[in-house]
Amino acid sequence: MKKLKVMTVFGTRPEAIKMAPIIKELEKREEFESKVCVTAQHRQMLDQVMEIFQIQPDYDLDIMKNKQSLSGITCRALEGIENVIKKENPDIVLVHGDTTTTFVASLAAFYNKAKVGHVEAGLRSHDKYFPFPEEMNRKLTASIADLHFSPTELSKQNLLNENIDEKTIFVTGNTAIDAMDYTIKENYKFKEEKLNHIDYDKKVIMVTAHRRENWGDGIENICEALRSIVEENKDVELIYLVHLNPIVRDVVHEKLGEIDRIHLLDPINVEDNHNLMNKCYMIMSDSGGIQEEAPHVGKPLLVFRDVTERQEAVEAGAVKLVGTDKNKILKEANKLLKNEQEYNKMKNIKNPYGDGTTSRQICDILKNILKNESMV
Repeated sequence: MKKLKVMTVFGTRPEAIKMAPIIKELEKREEFESKVCVTAQHRQMLDQVMEIFQIQPDYDLDIMKNKQSLSGITCRALEGIENVIKKENPDIVLVHGDTTTTFVASLAAFYNKAKVGHVEAGLRSHDKYFPFPEEMNRKLTASIADLHFSPTELSKQNLLNENIDEKTIFVTGNTAIDAMDYTIKENYKFKEEKLNHIDYDKKVIMVTAHRRENWGDGIENICEALRSIVEENKDVELIYLVHLNPIVRDVVHEKLGEIDRIHLLDPINVEDNHNLMNKCYMIMSDSGGIQEEAPHVGKPLLVFRDVTERQEAVEAGAVKLVGTDKNKILKEANKLLKNEQEYNKMKNIKNPYGDGTTSRQICDILKNILKNESMV
């Protein structure tokens, strides 16, 4: 039987984290020939993940530029990925989620009549500008993809509502959980030395906030709320992992730079990140991926967004949307910090995003497709 050549394409840190378990699984199996292409849409943060998971890309397009625009990323990635697809002629191109790289790789594959498999397919906020540009990236990718690997039944239903053929949709869970099982370790020592000196017997809050739709007033409001939380709760230590984008970074350092018990750190590698989530008391973020990861380690999560494409965790009760209103953020945070019953209610929720077997499931599906040559 000929090997199935699977090309994985990604460009950002979140994609790399979630595609890494699939790549490692493909490498184990003799029926696959694995090729990895990265656009490096985000250079530095991507490289950290590749090193931790020991993945060496076959193609590195290195498209990132200072102050890059969405149209610039799109044009550079499209040309680069198309050249790789023409050279390798893969049986299937695997993309993940909702980045510009994801959509562009799907488009390049379509232009060259290569099949597309979409990992984490079917997430929807039902508002094309929130999150921007991710919502349209994933919808456009869905219209191209031949196989859809949905994390939950809800994401499958979203695809069915868009008239995607049910025979092409597979509910597999989310590879984010696979990745966490790889990285979280007992008695872990952080690479970021400052994290080894935090008192985790206190109520440590982990924070990230960087989404495009929160730039400006949103980030300012979040910072004001965080300041109030620390001032009102003397047993709190707050760790804010500040994105490298100066639009976010400048505001955060101006608002929170000199406040006692607020620690502003650069983004940390994925191992540190997952282990910090595991050790902290609660999490506050506007990240999409953290909405899947927090329930896996039993940590309540407040999300700085008004809508989410990951509604399953909200409905389960592990995640609460608080937007960027200062008073609402402060109220919901204080509820978790001061009311043990409210805290435990969010903490003890079964993760709706799977059991850590997603990568194996996806590879099994691809193997079955290989047997049926009419589908390849």
